[in-house]
Amino acid sequence: MIKKGIILAGGAGSRMSPVTKAVNKQLLPLYDKPLFFYPLSVLMLAKIKDILIIVNKGQVEQFKKVLPNGNSLGIKITYAEQEKPKGLPDAFLVGEKFIHKSSVALILGDNFFFGQSLTKKLIECTNLSKGAKILLHTVKNPSLYGVASINKKKKVISIVEKPKRITSNLAVTGLYFFDNKVINYSKSLKQSKRKEIEIVDLLNKYRSKNELSAEIIGRGGTWLDTGSIEDFNNTSNFVATIENRQGFKIGCIEEIALNNKWINKNQIKKAINFYGNCDYSKYLNSIISK
Repeated sequence: MIKKGIILAGGAGSRMSPVTKAVNKQLLPLYDKPLFFYPLSVLMLAKIKDILIIVNKGQVEQFKKVLPNGNSLGIKITYAEQEKPKGLPDAFLVGEKFIHKSSVALILGDNFFFGQSLTKKLIECTNLSKGAKILLHTVKNPSLYGVASINKKKKVISIVEKPKRITSNLAVTGLYFFDNKVINYSKSLKQSKRKEIEIVDLLNKYRSKNELSAEIIGRGGTWLDTGSIEDFNNTSNFVATIENRQGFKIGCIEEIALNNKWINKNQIKKAINFYGNCDYSKYLNSIISK
């Protein structure tokens, strides 16, 4: 059972420069809340309560202004700094003490997930006892992504980064579940031509031992990457459309904590005081007034 999660919220954010020169991308507003609320909400929906957020050097205090330690959500949040971007598996080296002897989930801080059956699928993934599991999503242009091929038992047969010859339209999303071997596997990785250790190389270590499986986000689910200005704005517009039409909020971390019975209505009231007079507070007030 996976009870620990890491949000990798570092990176240069160069594709969104100059807005990311002063502010970490994951603190930018995706519609009405900071971007990192969305991956945090995914871990919380998976019932993961012990979370490490990895940020760029010197940026911990910026995040703590928004979310100091998780007490307000009934969870535990710790922060760690990454000297510089060294590739996704570096999260397991930075977080080695945090992971200790546990299994762990990793979600990228700029990934957005949404879907009716998502919570059920996430909880199924946390039942991982051995090996690794990835989430896949059907995409129109596979050549832009890391793409996986799977067999009937959902075992991963191959992973190819930005393939020139298309053999699958299943893109590897930024949400992963690993057993404790992930630390030693990450330590053994060699740098690529980009001078980084690569997530595909890590996944292939599991695949070579027939220990890499997959879950597919179905047609009712959504996975969006917010890496560029255009993608960021499109995702923000998606959230705005859903929220304004249906009346509920996506990625409302206090509501998830309340539904999980990690907090009570009094803690929601404290959150309203913390956020002040804003639409987000009005929504929080509406869920405790029912």
